[in-house]
Amino acid sequence: MPSALPVYAVTSYRLTYVTQDGYGTDVVASGLVSVPVKEPGSPSPVLSYQHATIFKDAQAPSNNVVPAEPTVILASLGFIVQAADYVGFGASKAGQHPYLLSAPTAAAVTDLLTAARTWRHNASVIDNGQLFLVGYSEGGYATIAAHRALQATNSSHLRQLVSSIPGAGPYHVGVTMDMQLQRVRDENVLIAGLISPGFLRYLGSKVRNEVRRLIMRLVVPDDADVTFQSTFLDNFLADDTSAIERDSNVHDWKPEAPVRMFHGRDDQTVPYAASTRTLQAMQARGAGTTVTLTDCVATPASHLGCVAPYFSHALAQMAPWVRDL
Repeated sequence: MPSALPVYAVTSYRLTYVTQDGYGTDVVASGLVSVPVKEPGSPSPVLSYQHATIFKDAQAPSNNVVPAEPTVILASLGFIVQAADYVGFGASKAGQHPYLLSAPTAAAVTDLLTAARTWRHNASVIDNGQLFLVGYSEGGYATIAAHRALQATNSSHLRQLVSSIPGAGPYHVGVTMDMQLQRVRDENVLIAGLISPGFLRYLGSKVRNEVRRLIMRLVVPDDADVTFQSTFLDNFLADDTSAIERDSNVHDWKPEAPVRMFHGRDDQTVPYAASTRTLQAMQARGAGTTVTLTDCVATPASHLGCVAPYFSHALAQMAPWVRDL
Protein backbone atom coordinates (compact mmCIF):
# COMPACT_ATOMS: atom_id res chain seq x y z
CA MET A 1 0.00 0.00 0.00
CA PRO A 2 1.18 3.62 -0.37
CA SER A 3 3.58 5.07 2.15
CA ALA A 4 1.82 6.44 5.19
CA LEU A 5 3.33 8.10 8.23
CA PRO A 6 2.33 6.18 11.34
CA VAL A 7 0.59 8.17 14.03
CA TYR A 8 0.31 5.48 16.68
CA ALA A 9 2.12 2.43 17.92
CA VAL A 10 0.14 -0.76 17.24
CA THR A 11 -0.65 -3.80 19.36
CA SER A 12 -1.95 -6.91 17.58
CA TYR A 13 -3.92 -9.90 18.80
CA ARG A 14 -4.92 -13.22 17.29
CA LEU A 15 -8.56 -14.18 17.85
CA THR A 16 -10.14 -17.57 17.27
CA TYR A 17 -13.85 -17.91 16.61
CA VAL A 18 -16.41 -20.29 15.14
CA THR A 19 -17.57 -19.91 11.54
CA GLN A 20 -18.60 -22.24 8.70
CA ASP A 21 -16.56 -23.84 5.96
CA GLY A 22 -17.56 -24.40 2.34
CA TYR A 23 -19.60 -27.47 3.27
CA GLY A 24 -21.66 -25.77 5.98
CA THR A 25 -19.71 -27.34 8.85
CA ASP A 26 -18.73 -25.35 11.93
CA VAL A 27 -14.97 -24.80 12.19
CA VAL A 28 -12.65 -22.83 14.43
CA ALA A 29 -11.08 -20.05 12.40
CA SER A 30 -8.69 -17.24 13.24
CA GLY A 31 -8.18 -13.60 12.50
CA LEU A 32 -6.07 -10.61 13.47
CA VAL A 33 -7.08 -7.52 15.41
CA SER A 34 -4.59 -4.63 15.34
CA VAL A 35 -5.27 -1.77 17.73
CA PRO A 36 -3.73 1.71 17.74
CA VAL A 37 -2.21 2.64 21.10
CA LYS A 38 -4.10 5.80 22.07
CA GLU A 39 -4.82 7.61 25.29
CA PRO A 40 -7.03 5.52 27.60
CA GLY A 41 -10.70 5.96 26.75
CA SER A 42 -10.04 7.23 23.21
CA PRO A 43 -12.43 5.71 20.63
CA SER A 44 -11.45 4.50 17.15
CA PRO A 45 -13.31 3.55 13.98
CA VAL A 46 -13.34 -0.14 13.03
CA LEU A 47 -11.92 -1.17 9.67
CA SER A 48 -12.50 -4.73 8.47
CA TYR A 49 -9.71 -5.54 6.03
CA GLN A 50 -10.23 -8.50 3.68
CA HIS A 51 -6.94 -9.75 2.28
CA ALA A 52 -6.28 -10.64 -1.36
CA THR A 53 -5.70 -14.19 -2.60
CA ILE A 54 -2.75 -15.85 -0.89
CA PHE A 55 -1.33 -19.35 -1.25
CA LYS A 56 0.85 -19.75 1.83
CA ASP A 57 -0.43 -20.08 5.37
CA ALA A 58 2.43 -17.88 6.53
CA GLN A 59 0.84 -15.01 4.57
CA ALA A 60 -2.43 -15.11 6.53
CA PRO A 61 -2.96 -11.91 8.55
CA SER A 62 -2.60 -13.48 12.00
CA ASN A 63 0.60 -15.25 10.87
CA ASN A 64 2.13 -12.20 9.19
CA VAL A 65 2.10 -9.31 11.64
CA VAL A 66 4.84 -7.10 10.24
CA PRO A 67 5.06 -3.31 9.86
CA ALA A 68 4.65 -3.36 6.07
CA GLU A 69 1.32 -5.22 6.12
CA PRO A 70 -1.89 -3.21 5.51
CA THR A 71 -3.34 -4.36 8.84
CA VAL A 72 -0.53 -2.73 10.81
CA ILE A 73 -0.22 0.35 8.59
CA LEU A 74 -3.95 1.09 8.78
CA ALA A 75 -4.01 0.56 12.53
CA SER A 76 -1.07 2.98 12.88
CA LEU A 77 -3.31 5.62 11.28
CA GLY A 78 -5.90 5.23 14.04
CA PHE A 79 -8.24 2.44 12.92
CA ILE A 80 -9.05 -0.69 14.90
CA VAL A 81 -8.24 -3.12 12.10
CA GLN A 82 -9.55 -6.66 12.00
CA ALA A 83 -8.70 -9.18 9.30
CA ALA A 84 -10.03 -12.70 8.91
CA ASP A 85 -7.46 -15.31 7.90
CA TYR A 86 -10.32 -17.05 5.98
CA VAL A 87 -11.13 -20.73 6.34
CA GLY A 88 -8.23 -22.86 5.15
CA PHE A 89 -5.64 -20.58 6.75
CA GLY A 90 -4.46 -19.99 10.30
CA ALA A 91 -6.39 -22.00 12.90
CA SER A 92 -8.42 -23.71 10.15
CA LYS A 93 -5.47 -24.63 7.92
CA ALA A 94 -6.47 -28.32 7.95
CA GLY A 95 -9.60 -27.49 5.96
CA GLN A 96 -10.15 -26.38 2.37
CA HIS A 97 -10.30 -22.70 1.51
CA PRO A 98 -13.81 -22.03 0.10
CA TYR A 99 -12.50 -19.90 -2.75
CA LEU A 100 -15.13 -17.70 -4.46
CA LEU A 101 -17.97 -19.24 -2.45
CA SER A 102 -20.01 -16.34 -1.16
CA ALA A 103 -21.63 -17.75 2.00
CA PRO A 104 -18.51 -19.07 3.80
CA THR A 105 -16.45 -16.12 2.55
CA ALA A 106 -18.94 -13.69 4.06
CA ALA A 107 -19.27 -15.73 7.24
CA ALA A 108 -15.52 -15.65 7.89
CA VAL A 109 -15.74 -11.85 7.88
CA THR A 110 -19.05 -11.29 9.66
CA ASP A 111 -18.41 -13.88 12.37
CA LEU A 112 -15.09 -12.17 13.10
CA LEU A 113 -16.95 -8.86 13.37
CA THR A 114 -19.04 -10.40 16.15
CA ALA A 115 -16.12 -12.12 17.88
CA ALA A 116 -14.02 -8.95 17.76
CA ARG A 117 -16.85 -6.85 19.18
CA THR A 118 -17.07 -9.22 22.16
CA TRP A 119 -13.30 -9.12 22.54
CA ARG A 120 -13.26 -5.30 22.44
CA HIS A 121 -15.91 -5.16 25.17
CA ASN A 122 -13.96 -7.55 27.39
CA ALA A 123 -10.64 -5.81 26.72
CA SER A 124 -12.07 -2.27 27.13
CA VAL A 125 -11.06 -1.32 23.60
CA ILE A 126 -13.48 1.42 22.59
CA ASP A 127 -14.83 1.83 19.06
CA ASN A 128 -16.68 4.92 17.87
CA GLY A 129 -19.59 3.13 16.19
CA GLN A 130 -18.18 3.39 12.67
CA LEU A 131 -17.40 0.35 10.50
CA PHE A 132 -15.68 0.31 7.10
CA LEU A 133 -15.15 -2.74 4.86
CA VAL A 134 -12.14 -2.70 2.52
CA GLY A 135 -10.26 -5.24 0.42
CA TYR A 136 -8.66 -5.83 -2.97
CA SER A 137 -8.98 -8.78 -5.39
CA GLU A 138 -10.35 -11.73 -3.40
CA GLY A 139 -10.55 -9.21 -0.58
CA GLY A 140 -12.80 -7.04 -2.74
CA TYR A 141 -15.00 -10.07 -3.35
CA ALA A 142 -15.08 -10.84 0.39
CA THR A 143 -15.95 -7.21 1.11
CA ILE A 144 -19.00 -7.25 -1.16
CA ALA A 145 -20.03 -10.71 0.05
CA ALA A 146 -19.85 -9.59 3.69
CA HIS A 147 -21.76 -6.36 3.00
CA ARG A 148 -24.52 -8.30 1.27
CA ALA A 149 -24.70 -10.80 4.13
CA LEU A 150 -24.94 -8.06 6.75
CA GLN A 151 -27.81 -6.48 4.84
CA ALA A 152 -29.62 -9.75 4.11
CA THR A 153 -29.60 -10.74 7.79
CA ASN A 154 -30.27 -7.21 9.11
CA SER A 155 -27.17 -7.67 11.24
CA SER A 156 -26.52 -5.33 14.14
CA HIS A 157 -23.19 -4.53 12.45
CA LEU A 158 -25.09 -3.05 9.51
CA ARG A 159 -26.12 -0.07 11.65
CA GLN A 160 -22.46 0.81 12.05
CA LEU A 161 -21.46 0.26 8.43
CA VAL A 162 -20.46 3.55 6.85
CA SER A 163 -19.17 2.28 3.52
CA SER A 164 -17.67 -0.66 1.63
CA ILE A 165 -14.70 0.08 -0.60
CA PRO A 166 -13.89 -3.01 -2.69
CA GLY A 167 -11.13 -3.11 -5.29
CA ALA A 168 -10.81 -5.32 -8.39
CA GLY A 169 -12.93 -8.16 -7.03
CA PRO A 170 -14.41 -11.06 -9.06
CA TYR A 171 -17.95 -10.20 -7.95
CA HIS A 172 -19.36 -11.78 -11.12
CA VAL A 173 -17.59 -15.12 -10.99
CA GLY A 174 -18.97 -16.32 -14.33
CA VAL A 175 -17.42 -13.35 -16.15
CA THR A 176 -14.16 -13.87 -14.27
CA MET A 177 -13.96 -17.56 -15.14
CA ASP A 178 -14.71 -16.80 -18.79
CA MET A 179 -11.49 -14.74 -18.81
CA GLN A 180 -9.53 -17.60 -17.24
CA LEU A 181 -10.94 -19.99 -19.81
CA GLN A 182 -9.87 -17.64 -22.60
CA ARG A 183 -6.34 -17.62 -21.18
CA VAL A 184 -6.32 -21.43 -21.34
CA ARG A 185 -7.53 -21.28 -24.95
CA ASP A 186 -4.87 -18.72 -25.87
CA GLU A 187 -2.09 -20.81 -24.35
CA ASN A 188 -3.24 -24.25 -25.55
CA VAL A 189 -3.89 -24.25 -29.28
CA LEU A 190 -4.61 -27.99 -29.47
CA ILE A 191 -7.67 -27.82 -27.23
CA ALA A 192 -8.71 -24.22 -27.93
CA GLY A 193 -11.26 -25.25 -30.55
CA LEU A 194 -12.90 -27.71 -28.18
CA ILE A 195 -13.67 -25.42 -25.27
CA SER A 196 -16.06 -22.49 -25.17
CA PRO A 197 -18.34 -21.07 -22.46
CA GLY A 198 -21.75 -22.73 -22.71
CA PHE A 199 -20.36 -25.93 -24.25
CA LEU A 200 -18.12 -27.13 -21.42
CA ARG A 201 -20.67 -29.66 -20.18
CA TYR A 202 -20.32 -31.55 -23.46
CA LEU A 203 -16.58 -32.18 -23.03
CA GLY A 204 -15.33 -35.72 -22.69
CA SER A 205 -13.86 -36.60 -19.32
CA LYS A 206 -10.25 -36.48 -20.54
CA VAL A 207 -10.57 -32.97 -22.04
CA ARG A 208 -12.63 -31.75 -19.08
CA ASN A 209 -9.99 -32.94 -16.62
CA GLU A 210 -7.25 -31.26 -18.63
CA VAL A 211 -9.16 -27.96 -18.78
CA ARG A 212 -9.81 -28.22 -15.05
CA ARG A 213 -6.11 -28.81 -14.38
CA LEU A 214 -5.05 -25.89 -16.57
CA ILE A 215 -7.49 -23.44 -14.97
CA MET A 216 -6.56 -24.54 -11.46
CA ARG A 217 -2.90 -24.03 -12.38
CA LEU A 218 -3.75 -20.44 -13.32
CA VAL A 219 -5.55 -19.92 -10.01
CA VAL A 220 -3.36 -21.87 -7.56
CA PRO A 221 0.43 -22.17 -7.99
CA ASP A 222 2.18 -25.51 -7.54
CA ASP A 223 3.96 -24.41 -4.37
CA ALA A 224 0.77 -23.51 -2.46
CA ASP A 225 0.66 -25.09 1.00
CA VAL A 226 -3.09 -24.67 1.47
CA THR A 227 -5.94 -26.48 -0.29
CA PHE A 228 -8.52 -24.64 -2.38
CA GLN A 229 -12.07 -26.03 -2.59
CA SER A 230 -12.93 -26.51 -6.27
CA THR A 231 -16.72 -26.02 -6.16
CA PHE A 232 -16.48 -22.71 -8.03
CA LEU A 233 -14.62 -24.38 -10.88
CA ASP A 234 -16.77 -27.52 -10.94
CA ASN A 235 -19.90 -25.37 -11.31
CA PHE A 236 -18.25 -23.45 -14.15
CA LEU A 237 -17.13 -26.57 -16.02
CA ALA A 238 -20.66 -27.96 -15.72
CA ASP A 239 -22.01 -24.75 -17.34
CA ASP A 240 -24.25 -24.55 -14.26
CA THR A 241 -25.06 -20.86 -14.29
CA SER A 242 -27.71 -21.24 -11.59
CA ALA A 243 -25.17 -22.87 -9.27
CA ILE A 244 -22.63 -20.10 -10.01
CA GLU A 245 -25.29 -17.52 -9.20
CA ARG A 246 -26.32 -19.34 -6.01
CA ASP A 247 -22.88 -20.26 -4.70
CA SER A 248 -20.54 -17.58 -5.99
CA ASN A 249 -21.87 -14.41 -7.63
CA VAL A 250 -22.27 -11.35 -5.38
CA HIS A 251 -22.96 -8.66 -7.96
CA ASP A 252 -26.75 -8.49 -8.32
CA TRP A 253 -28.38 -6.80 -5.29
CA LYS A 254 -29.15 -3.30 -4.01
CA PRO A 255 -26.84 -2.01 -1.26
CA GLU A 256 -28.25 0.41 1.27
CA ALA A 257 -24.86 1.68 2.49
CA PRO A 258 -22.42 3.21 -0.01
CA VAL A 259 -20.22 0.94 -2.15
CA ARG A 260 -17.18 2.61 -3.71
CA MET A 261 -15.65 0.18 -6.23
CA PHE A 262 -12.21 0.57 -7.83
CA HIS A 263 -10.76 -1.31 -10.80
CA GLY A 264 -8.19 -1.02 -13.58
CA ARG A 265 -9.23 -1.37 -17.21
CA ASP A 266 -6.04 -3.32 -18.08
CA ASP A 267 -6.61 -5.98 -15.42
CA GLN A 268 -5.81 -9.43 -16.87
CA THR A 269 -6.38 -11.29 -13.58
CA VAL A 270 -9.88 -10.11 -12.67
CA PRO A 271 -11.66 -8.57 -15.67
CA TYR A 272 -12.79 -4.96 -15.47
CA ALA A 273 -16.17 -6.27 -16.66
CA ALA A 274 -16.66 -7.91 -13.25
CA SER A 275 -16.99 -4.39 -11.81
CA THR A 276 -18.96 -2.82 -14.67
CA ARG A 277 -21.46 -5.69 -14.60
CA THR A 278 -21.80 -5.21 -10.83
CA LEU A 279 -22.37 -1.48 -11.22
CA GLN A 280 -24.99 -2.06 -13.91
CA ALA A 281 -26.80 -4.75 -11.90
CA MET A 282 -26.91 -2.70 -8.72
CA GLN A 283 -28.04 0.45 -10.48
CA ALA A 284 -30.71 -1.54 -12.33
CA ARG A 285 -32.06 -2.43 -8.89
CA GLY A 286 -32.24 1.26 -7.98
CA ALA A 287 -28.94 1.77 -6.16
CA GLY A 288 -28.23 5.02 -8.05
CA THR A 289 -25.20 6.90 -6.72
CA THR A 290 -25.02 4.67 -3.64
CA VAL A 291 -22.73 2.56 -5.83
CA THR A 292 -19.85 4.05 -7.82
CA LEU A 293 -16.90 2.72 -9.82
CA THR A 294 -13.61 4.60 -9.97
CA ASP A 295 -11.05 3.68 -12.63
CA CYS A 296 -7.45 3.09 -11.63
CA VAL A 297 -5.28 5.55 -13.55
CA ALA A 298 -1.97 3.69 -13.23
CA THR A 299 -0.10 2.88 -16.46
CA PRO A 300 -0.77 0.13 -17.16
CA ALA A 301 -3.87 -0.22 -15.01
CA SER A 302 -3.05 -3.85 -14.26
CA HIS A 303 -4.12 -5.99 -11.33
CA LEU A 304 -0.87 -5.62 -9.38
CA GLY A 305 -0.23 -2.14 -10.71
CA CYS A 306 -3.45 -0.89 -9.13
CA VAL A 307 -2.84 -2.24 -5.61
CA ALA A 308 -1.14 0.90 -4.25
CA PRO A 309 -3.60 3.24 -6.01
CA TYR A 310 -6.44 1.21 -4.48
CA PHE A 311 -5.29 1.92 -0.94
CA SER A 312 -4.97 5.63 -1.78
CA HIS A 313 -8.51 5.46 -3.15
CA ALA A 314 -9.80 3.71 -0.01
CA LEU A 315 -8.26 6.26 2.34
CA ALA A 316 -9.59 9.13 0.23
CA GLN A 317 -13.09 7.64 0.18
CA MET A 318 -13.13 7.21 3.96
CA ALA A 319 -11.72 10.66 4.71
CA PRO A 320 -14.99 12.66 4.54
CA TRP A 321 -16.76 10.22 6.88
CA VAL A 322 -14.24 8.86 9.32
CA ARG A 323 -13.92 10.27 12.85
CA ASP A 324 -11.59 9.82 15.78
CA LEU A 325 -8.40 8.92 13.96
